[in-house]
Amino acid sequence: MSQEQHVFLEVKDLRTRFHTPEGTIYAVNGVSFSLNEGETLAVVGESGCGKSVTMMSILRLIAMPPGKIVSGEVTYRDRNLLELSEDAMEHIRGKEIAMIFQDPMTSLNPVLTIGRQLTETLRTHTPMTPEQCRERAITLLDWVGIPDATKRLYDYPHQFSGGMRQRVMIAMALACTPSLLIADEPTTALDVTIQAQIIELAKRLKQDVGMAMIWITHDLGVVAGMADRVIVMYAGFIVEEADVDDLYDNPLHPYTIALLQALPRADRRREKSLKSIQGAPPNLLAEPVGCPFAPRCEFVQDRCVRENPPLQIVEGKHKAACWVDVKTGGLR
Repeated sequence: MSQEQHVFLEVKDLRTRFHTPEGTIYAVNGVSFSLNEGETLAVVGESGCGKSVTMMSILRLIAMPPGKIVSGEVTYRDRNLLELSEDAMEHIRGKEIAMIFQDPMTSLNPVLTIGRQLTETLRTHTPMTPEQCRERAITLLDWVGIPDATKRLYDYPHQFSGGMRQRVMIAMALACTPSLLIADEPTTALDVTIQAQIIELAKRLKQDVGMAMIWITHDLGVVAGMADRVIVMYAGFIVEEADVDDLYDNPLHPYTIALLQALPRADRRREKSLKSIQGAPPNLLAEPVGCPFAPRCEFVQDRCVRENPPLQIVEGKHKAACWVDVKTGGLR
């Protein structure tokens, strides 16, 4: 990363709740992080850990009710997004911050042509004429690898494969050349070959455009070659944050260690089997008292059950939320 980079997105103490008939779901619990211009940040963790809700909260896309952002600041270029009017947020969404969602089939409108959906963002956020919008749409489809782009403008989503639909979603997100692209598990529903193609496409486009990117995934293997920095989430908390190489070489939280042990690796000795994480994810209907990972942790101590550790610097820029030194097994 360049030394000229500056923080242009900063999230402080973000907390999001959902009020349901069963009770209050504590989905995001005091999340804080920053993002530099041009940086790729990966957000990893198992399903239900709060990754997507955190990013939806940043863009104020949480349905309220039942959801509610109960506290926090999201500072983007010196503006707190949580205090802006809805009109101001609509100007930022798509134009300055774009998001690719998990399932392109449900994200695309089945009764509108691809061309109509691609040009909608351009018509909303730019002074382009209809003809200019059409030309830009063709360029975008070419850019993301859709063959015969001019003809495909008039096709509908059901006429595209899953991988092609995801490419269309990327093209829509890049239409106005945003400063930040948030990709919410964009390869989850795709086969391995198409996954690799989409990841390579995202890396190439990031280099071409120079935008920052937040890549949400439950798969640590995906981010090794594309992220600059990684945040690991569990039960609505950030439990570890580090540069990508440091995280893989020197994990400092028991949950990250467990995730890496469950990851197939070519350099792993053949007789060393993969390990699963014992136990079940926590019940988010109860506000955690101690460390949320304590019931599943092989390093657990009495203090872990009583007190939830804060996310703090442990080594260099490497942060972890853990009372235990995983290298010795004793308390820090």
